[in-house]
Amino acid sequence: MGKIVRFCKECGAELKKVVWPSRDDVVSSVKVVLVSTIIIAVILGVLDFVFVTGMNLIF
Repeated sequence: MGKIVRFCKECGAELKKVVWPSRDDVVSSVKVVLVSTIIIAVILGVLDFVFVTGMNLIF
């Protein structure tokens, strides 16, 4: 039981050392992820459309 208590205390001490990002940093990171996800989705959608159209022309 003593090892578990020591482990929890050490975890708490390590978490106090962590430099947490600010709200502005998190918001800007989320924006980057959303925009890049949308861009990749559009590119994949266009490629899918092109490949399906090409296959329909061939077959």
